[in-house]
Amino acid sequence: MANQVNVFAQNQPGRLERLTEVLLEEGINIRAITISGAEEYGVIKLLVDDPGKAFEALQREGFSAFLKEVIAVVMDDRPGGLHRVCRVLGDSGVNVEDAYGFVFQDRKTAILVVEVDKIPEAEDILRAKGLEFLSDDELYSL
Repeated sequence: MANQVNVFAQNQPGRLERLTEVLLEEGINIRAITISGAEEYGVIKLLVDDPGKAFEALQREGFSAFLKEVIAVVMDDRPGGLHRVCRVLGDSGVNVEDAYGFVFQDRKTAILVVEVDKIPEAEDILRAKGLEFLSDDELYSL
C-alpha cells in the first residue's frame, strides 16, 4: 500500500518552512503537497519519496504526523479522465474521503491520489473496470 504523510500543524508563519527544512535535512523529496487551513490549524498532506523516513523525522521534530494509505490511480489527461474514475467509484458505493491529482505526462497521463474508506475493495473495483494503479515504488519515484 502506498502512504502519504499527513501533518496537523498550527496555521502560523514559519511552520511550513520548518516542516520543509526537516524534510530537506533528511534528503526527502516532496512529490506533491496539499495544504488545507482553518483559522488556527491546518492539515498538510505530502506525497514524498520515502514516507516512513519523513514520518519518523517529522514526529521526532515535534510535528503531529501520521501515515495514511492512499491509492494512486492512473487516468487519462483529457476531458473525462477524472470523471471515469469518479463514476466507477460512485456507482460502486465507494466514498472518496479526500483526493488530489496531478499531471504526469501532459495530454497523456494524470495521477489521482485518493483516500477511501475501503482501499482493498476500491482497488478491486477499479481494477475490474480496467483502471491501473501506480505501485508504491512507482509513486515514490515520480
